[in-house]
Amino acid sequence: MVKFSKQFEAQLVPEWKEAFVDYWQLKKDLKRMQINGENQGGSQNRDSEPSLLQKLFKKRVLFFGSNGNRDHGAIQVHRKLASSMSRNDFYETELLEQFADTEATKEFFSLLDHQLNKVNQFYKRKETEFLERGESLQKQMGILVELKTALKQQREKDNLGTDSKDDPSISCSIMSEEESTRGVSEPLEQNQDSLSRELEMINSDQDQSSLSQRLDDSSKLSIKAKEGNKFRSLSGRVVSFQGKSLKINIPLTNPSRTFSALTDLVWADLANQSKKCGNETNINKLSVNKTKLHHAEKMIRGAFIELYKGLGYLRTYQNLNMLAFVKIMKKFDKVVTSKQVSPTYLKVVESSYFNSSDKAIKLMDEVEELFIKQFAEDDKQKAMKYLKPHHKKESHSVTFFIGLFTGCFVALFIGYCIMAHVAGMYTSHSNSIYMETSYPVLSMFSLLFLHLFLYGCNIFMWRKTRINYTFIFEFSPTKELKYRDVFLICTACMTVLVGVMFAHLALILRGHSSMQVQAIPGILVLMFLLLLVCPFNIVYKSTRYQFVRILRNIILSPLYKVIMVDFFMADQLCSQIPLLRSLEYVACYYITGSYKTQDYGHCNSAKHFRDLAYAISFLPYYWRAMQCARRWFDEGDINHLTNLGKYVSAMLAAGAKVAYEKENSAGCLSLVVIMSSFATVYQLYWDFVKDWGLLQPNSKNPWLRNDLILKRKFVYYLSMGLNLFLRLAWLQTVIHPNLGNLDSRVTSFLLAALEVIRRGHWNFYRLENEHLNNVGKFRAVKTVPLPFHEVDQD
Repeated sequence: MVKFSKQFEAQLVPEWKEAFVDYWQLKKDLKRMQINGENQGGSQNRDSEPSLLQKLFKKRVLFFGSNGNRDHGAIQVHRKLASSMSRNDFYETELLEQFADTEATKEFFSLLDHQLNKVNQFYKRKETEFLERGESLQKQMGILVELKTALKQQREKDNLGTDSKDDPSISCSIMSEEESTRGVSEPLEQNQDSLSRELEMINSDQDQSSLSQRLDDSSKLSIKAKEGNKFRSLSGRVVSFQGKSLKINIPLTNPSRTFSALTDLVWADLANQSKKCGNETNINKLSVNKTKLHHAEKMIRGAFIELYKGLGYLRTYQNLNMLAFVKIMKKFDKVVTSKQVSPTYLKVVESSYFNSSDKAIKLMDEVEELFIKQFAEDDKQKAMKYLKPHHKKESHSVTFFIGLFTGCFVALFIGYCIMAHVAGMYTSHSNSIYMETSYPVLSMFSLLFLHLFLYGCNIFMWRKTRINYTFIFEFSPTKELKYRDVFLICTACMTVLVGVMFAHLALILRGHSSMQVQAIPGILVLMFLLLLVCPFNIVYKSTRYQFVRILRNIILSPLYKVIMVDFFMADQLCSQIPLLRSLEYVACYYITGSYKTQDYGHCNSAKHFRDLAYAISFLPYYWRAMQCARRWFDEGDINHLTNLGKYVSAMLAAGAKVAYEKENSAGCLSLVVIMSSFATVYQLYWDFVKDWGLLQPNSKNPWLRNDLILKRKFVYYLSMGLNLFLRLAWLQTVIHPNLGNLDSRVTSFLLAALEVIRRGHWNFYRLENEHLNNVGKFRAVKTVPLPFHEVDQD
């Protein structure tokens, strides 16, 4: 039977862990009280054995009854009214009888009261936040229904009047161009910050001045953010509809919306100039067509889904905490005393706010009913697929096939290595045609699947340490890959790859050098590319298409709005520059038909292909820099510009290396050392301080951070040292290491593999820091911006 503490930890909301009952600390206190009681056992038990007179008195009490004991019991829980500093009531327990260890019992109930007060306060604040969100969503839904009704009526009029095929639209007067309303994410962030402050006030005795100072700082930051967002609200258009001044705000998440917003901006400027000139024409009409309403409806639907998820988390919070109080009080009765204390305390817990309030449950039912009616056409089963998506079940067959493909891969790889060794491949005297034409395919896929394997290891560690990577990456719970799925893809693909390369090498060693044999590596690459875009629902179609969409967003930066998974993937590409250069060379070799004559030098000697290879060395850093620029434009955070500087320094270092490859001179070598050293120091600082959140001088964990997920601190120091060592891989450009008799291309592959390993190692700490940021703000659900905002008409 699984212990409750493990069930409790497995089911709690990771981002709200600090707000749950500290069940583990309470258990430790009970364990300590039990040990103290056992140490005092022997003699005290004999002294406390009741005499004959005491037994007779006890029987008399039981016969006639005892009003005092029945009314009060061993403890009494006092409820204190809310003070001016807090809107919540507080509970305090008083001991009415002596216990074996009265002081320890007082400390235990003091901690228990503290936990009850903390749970009540958190629950009330979260409930208020969700109720406000629900009220605003109902208003948004009302506006959307009115606009859809008006659009439907307009369409019917158009059908009666003319047979035009244009998209019907509602004409709305533009009221104001510079009006700005506060978005939905701002008040939610303020609620989360204030909630963190209140919980800190409970957990530690902070003075009044510091708390008020933090409130002032928070308000100043919110004012700055509001002012900074004024010039970024290209997507917001203020219109008048049925007597309401509305701002329609559709986020600029893709190029079409960006260009549409710019068009609307130019159109509105023309309208304003027309008004100034006194020309009242139809140019001051803004159309709200079906496409815009569809975007607005999608945003509102997403907001309802997130609200329902948050209310589900709140119900889990309510149930788990109540169960934790029941379990710990039963342990207290069993371990500390034979007196029945738990009924008295649990009666208070049951009547406390977090357990007695049903507002969240009612709102959850209302959201479910509204969602079924408005977004699922009264189909409850369809609605539940959005509101309560079922997680994909893990199958034992996946584990079986992982083992099967792993065994096949190992056997084929050993056979390939033996054959290559016998033929003298991968040495300084190896077959140059094979190393220039076939080896790039093998090294390219090896780097790719090594990275994929490390990603599977990351998922395994994130799940084991309760890092909510699914929420951070905004993955769908029904489509996300588990670590077993990643390992299955990795082992299956590597088995196919090594099997094909084994057969190809065997044919070459037997003297078959025809065009068909030389085309085998190219066909293998083509097969993988076709599988990636295959339209049939096979081999993880949703994951493949999501990967393609992420690559599209990266390549077209900064036209797409940047989310966590986009810049995380772009960072992975920065570590896969050798893979991209190998892909470019293989594409050139087979597309130009050089494989027919085995003219592998054509792609290295042709100037435009050589320049393209150099450009590929810059592209990942350029994409990442453009993402930083877009995030600065959207959020106004100066840190994104600082991060952009890191990728600019990486591009300068890459440019110095390209110059050194073209002109092997002392001056270029000095430039490589200077630029690479500067970029390395810049990158190390950003890795440790920004991405990992470490090197905090005032931390309780020396030179780390206050909150650590891994229990052993030395792992963090070791990881920083390893990251430093692997960041210095660029020194191979200066040192030119010679690993025995190995081919230089194999040495380059090993160095590229070290960079991939460094990136896989970096990934864990990057998401750990992001998760801890969410925990610090109690952010367990995504904040979806709402499309309609009412503004004051001046």
